[in-house]
Amino acid sequence: MANQMGASDRPARMSAIEHLARLIRERNLIEAGITEIIGRPAQIGHIGEYLASAIFGIDLEESATTPGYDGKFRDGTLIGKTVNVKMYGKREGMLDINETHVPDYYLVFTGPKTPPESSKGAARPWIISEVFLFDAPGLIKRVRARGVKIGVATSIISAEWDNARIFPSSPSSPLILSADQERLLGLFSA
Repeated sequence: MANQMGASDRPARMSAIEHLARLIRERNLIEAGITEIIGRPAQIGHIGEYLASAIFGIDLEESATTPGYDGKFRDGTLIGKTVNVKMYGKREGMLDINETHVPDYYLVFTGPKTPPESSKGAARPWIISEVFLFDAPGLIKRVRARGVKIGVATSIISAEWDNARIFPSSPSSPLILSADQERLLGLFSA
């Protein structure tokens, strides 16, 4: 039988499994520490929401399942506006949009810009390369006008991403960050 593990392959596979078990135990300890800090499971989305709250002054909803948004800005020019926070390991040009419950803004943390490709053999580290602030109703209107299907993986053109980028900031950013906000976001870069 071609699918059976040969006797000579067993030690290498057992060693790999043992190594994997050790790494998972270490990861579990790290995730427990992250959970202690953020107060929710150490999932990338929850980490993004915690960072949004701490860095951007967002009061998160008590429930992580509030339809359409994760919280509201508590101060600044966006005070009282609802925001849905997204955190993606890569910037692949896709955004999860729910047309039934539209917030005022999408705040999106991404890793490096990459083309959509197979994840086979590739690591997806949790880093922040860029942050975007999209006016949600305006974005949805422009996406509809392009005839793009809206849903979990809504294709957003590069110009939209460029216009919404707030970190690294530029003079045309829709929200100018403080030096402290820039510094804090920089802690999570590659």
